Amino acid sequence: MTSFILHQLIPSAKMSAPLFASRCLKLKYLSAFGQHCPRSMSSAVDKREYLMVERRGANDCVAVITLNRPKALNALCDPLMEELARTLDEVESDDKVAAIVITGSEKAFAAGADIKQMQDLKFTKCYSGNFLSGWDRVSRCKRPVIAAVNGYALGGGCELAMMADIIIAGENAKFGQPEINLGTIPGAGGTQRLPRAIGKSRAMQLCLTGDLIDAKQACDWGLVSSVHPPEKLLDEAVSIGEKIATKSKLIVQMCKEAINKSYDASLTEGLHLEKRLFHSTFATNDRKEGMDAFVEKRKPNFTDS
Repeated sequence: MTSFILHQLIPSAKMSAPLFASRCLKLKYLSAFGQHCPRSMSSAVDKREYLMVERRGANDCVAVITLNRPKALNALCDPLMEELARTLDEVESDDKVAAIVITGSEKAFAAGADIKQMQDLKFTKCYSGNFLSGWDRVSRCKRPVIAAVNGYALGGGCELAMMADIIIAGENAKFGQPEINLGTIPGAGGTQRLPRAIGKSRAMQLCLTGDLIDAKQACDWGLVSSVHPPEKLLDEAVSIGEKIATKSKLIVQMCKEAINKSYDASLTEGLHLEKRLFHSTFATNDRKEGMDAFVEKRKPNFTDS
């Protein structure tokens, strides 16, 4: 079955772009090729059924969370997202962790959402239950989050990547919001975060046509920061995390808050918050240590205070 699906994804010379995008959309919503996530999972037991977690970098300063639903090419569902939220809670409580990397496999970061979970939903249940409301935990992380994207990041997978603070991509990465082909629209931030990343016209093009873009185009358009060979992508993400780990966690959090505010505030409001946070750094030990170290021509010894 897997080889059949992969065969369907490989475009032939005669295959049109719309047909290729349509086949990729099938991949997004086939969700485990007939297997879909169970409806519920005990919140008291975290078996990491859908994730792998490891510590990387100097002094285990980077937490790497790998989506691990390979038969489904990491299609997203409620139990997976609930497990991800619990894992992020755990990781953020670890003072050693300075940055978080979320990644998938070389074939797929996350091929999309689980269509079987949504197929029979009615408006009343969807609306009253606020469906997908719990899928935004990544965007609320206090630690910097780096999405390392290899392979397909479609629909919910693209939305998950955009919740991160930094996106880097493998040369084989493909991004898209092809929900329009199913008679629906993105529901986890695609219509809001994508225009902020690449502009209204390009976001409209992707969301209204269902087209996909490759890693180079995503980088040219500003969706991702950099592109790397697939086999080196995770090491690059960890390296970025290690560099962030050399800074003050307190000041990093302030800087992240200021940048994120630019997305939902006017320029005047954003500038006001930036100034207040800048002033606040002068109440920290790390601001004084950083400036003292610069003047004394030595490396700073930050204490996150």
